[in-house]
Amino acid sequence: MLNPKSQKVFVTGGTGFVGAHLVRLLLQQKYTVKALVRPSSNLENLRGLEVEVVKGNLNDPNLWRQMVGCQYLFHVAAHYSLWQTDQELLYQHNVLGTRNVLAAAQKAGIERTVYTSSVAAIGVGSSGKVVDETHQSPLEKLVGNYKKSKFLAEQEAIKAAAQGQEIVVVNPSSPIGSLDIKPTPTGDIILRFLRRQMPVYLDTGLNFIDVRDVAWGHLLALQRGKSGDRYILGHQNLTLKQLLEQLAEITGLPAPQRTVPAWLPLSVAWIDEKILAPLGKIPSVPLDGVRMAKQPMYYDASKAVRELGLPQSPVQAALKDAVDWFVTQGYVNPSGELKIKN
Repeated sequence: MLNPKSQKVFVTGGTGFVGAHLVRLLLQQKYTVKALVRPSSNLENLRGLEVEVVKGNLNDPNLWRQMVGCQYLFHVAAHYSLWQTDQELLYQHNVLGTRNVLAAAQKAGIERTVYTSSVAAIGVGSSGKVVDETHQSPLEKLVGNYKKSKFLAEQEAIKAAAQGQEIVVVNPSSPIGSLDIKPTPTGDIILRFLRRQMPVYLDTGLNFIDVRDVAWGHLLALQRGKSGDRYILGHQNLTLKQLLEQLAEITGLPAPQRTVPAWLPLSVAWIDEKILAPLGKIPSVPLDGVRMAKQPMYYDASKAVRELGLPQSPVQAALKDAVDWFVTQGYVNPSGELKIKN
């Protein structure tokens, strides 16, 4: 077990959802934290924390200088977008950025790195089959440029580990909880439910996990993970219908009862991105997002539970945390119908 006393950690992506929870956990566990943030980053998630903040970007050739004096690196930062027009940005930030960050870590003498990949890089099983770390969908079968970029970025980490760098890969599923400022796709589902903007739903499913467990998964990967291996940080596989029913129980709001056939949102998204967007209309539904949602994304996290000791906190408690946070932060205009249980 690593001794956190006097240990300094460099974190990318600390202003984001997972990164903000990781930073809090590291501070709680007595690590010293140095966080890289973009000049344009919203720093709200780091407000009031004893963190050394440095401004820069993942592709800075002198990034290694900022890492000197740190023992460990958590590379959490990534560009997330499902818009097809962002293909180049995704490649620059996620693939080339990861390559540069890992090279900087080696040059700065970082002893051990945890790279945050995603289950998106693993792909999905056929017909909703539950898959683990041994599964890999071919690159051409991964839906959308985001998934492809995360696969290629993960390959950079695995390649560097094969060349002798100490790098552990973690693949979070769909985290749930507070501090989801953007929000994430899962947070967006919760928000749409709270705002009564989800009259129907797609017949699909995801793997969910409390975001605080994801943060612990990162730290446990640093302490116990095997270099070059990947670990799925997930917990419970739920259909979207089951998730919405849990939200209904927490809030007192009715869950949508009708499914919508996938061709309908696919048609809307195709018209949005392919026809209206070039004419100047801001698209409302990403085509790749609908294509991804057609496939249930179910995962088995037993390796991380077994080898790392990944916690498995109740998903419903994480959902309640997310609901409470969105309401108190003003993301939702709460009506009298919200009856959140204590």
